[in-house]
Amino acid sequence: MQEKKFPKRYLIVFLTFLCTCVCYIERVGFSIAYTIAADAVGVNQSSKGTILSTFYYGYACSQVPGGWAAQKIGGRRVLLLSFVLWSLTSALVPLDPNRVLVLVIARLLVGVAQGFIFPSIHTVLAQWVPPHERSRSVSLTTSGMYLGAAAGMLVLPSLVKLKGPQSVFVAEAILGALWSLLWFRYASDPLRSEHPKAAAAGFGESLLPIKGDQKIKVETGGNVVKTMKIPWKKILISLPVWAIVVNNFTFHYALYVLMNWLPTYFEQGLQLSLQEMGSSKMMPYLNMFIFSNIGGVLADHFVTKRIMSVTKTRKFLNTIGFIVASLALIALPIFRSPGGAVFCSSVALGFLALGRAGFAVNHMDIAPRYAGIVMGVSNTAGTLAGIVGVELTGQLLEAAKRADLDISSPQSWRAVFFIPGLLCIFSSFVFILFSTGERILD
Repeated sequence: MQEKKFPKRYLIVFLTFLCTCVCYIERVGFSIAYTIAADAVGVNQSSKGTILSTFYYGYACSQVPGGWAAQKIGGRRVLLLSFVLWSLTSALVPLDPNRVLVLVIARLLVGVAQGFIFPSIHTVLAQWVPPHERSRSVSLTTSGMYLGAAAGMLVLPSLVKLKGPQSVFVAEAILGALWSLLWFRYASDPLRSEHPKAAAAGFGESLLPIKGDQKIKVETGGNVVKTMKIPWKKILISLPVWAIVVNNFTFHYALYVLMNWLPTYFEQGLQLSLQEMGSSKMMPYLNMFIFSNIGGVLADHFVTKRIMSVTKTRKFLNTIGFIVASLALIALPIFRSPGGAVFCSSVALGFLALGRAGFAVNHMDIAPRYAGIVMGVSNTAGTLAGIVGVELTGQLLEAAKRADLDISSPQSWRAVFFIPGLLCIFSSFVFILFSTGERILD
């Protein structure tokens, strides 16, 4: 009897989990290192917001091209190239708040490189993961973002204290290089399927990249020859796609505002030291890691046990996640103790992560063949949310200063957290009205 092998798709999912983990160590690491370096030389909040948001301009530009490139030449190759590019940039750029142009160019480059990553990941997962495993596979992969952010918040402030802000860039470059070596060694495209059901199920060789006008054969009882073309018009006018886009925008608005400004909120809003907060500062992101995986397991359980349809499962988890998150965000500036702030931010981010089992998996429900493309479109909106939210927060805080409000007062931060709270409520209703779990793009 032949020994059962460890499924290769599990290794692929684990490597994509490590990929997102390293990416978010980089993002959190930059916000921590730059905030400390900028505060040391007296950079104002508006200028900090501009530098912190520069990453997202590059990130926005490469989302749709990333989906297109992954579709044409393969997510596996694009993922490796993008990782090598941002790792090299981190290794070579000096962290000096006074060298604004150098930092702007570097953050744009890192943003462009990382913009290719998530469309490529969704293309790879659509190729490897069968439909009944998608929720927990995508949830595990994306939960790497939150574990990476938690690890960054826990370890990197101490690294800055011991070795200085530049040491964060070096550590990130080393992690990027190590992951690139692992991916180069162990990742591959799925083998040609021996089962005709693979194409109908929406995974496997039927989703591999097609070169030029190359024709493909899809076995559905007989050989049918089709030409692969990306249905851009159908994608852009589809209401279910726009439901994903709106929710992606809101999710990332809240996430990026908290990721980039929580260090400032703790240090200046609550007069706390990140180093002295210990492990509590990582709790919001650790909560995201836990709730993201809970959402994935629940979603697959509801679908495979026929408790709910795919459509109802996506809407249920998305709504619960976003509504609870909205309440926590609105309440956040009311709680002035360290424990209260950590609790509210943990609940907000945790339930937002739970909601990802709704909108974030929906790409592969409605368009498994074009998951990378749809992900690129929706993630462009999410990236625009980063540009708007991060920069707007800096301007809101500067406006509070001009109104003679102390940055440590709750009034200075109320609008910062109230805006994403309202967006969460609006987006949950959009998803209820327009989303579906059925395939709409073949």
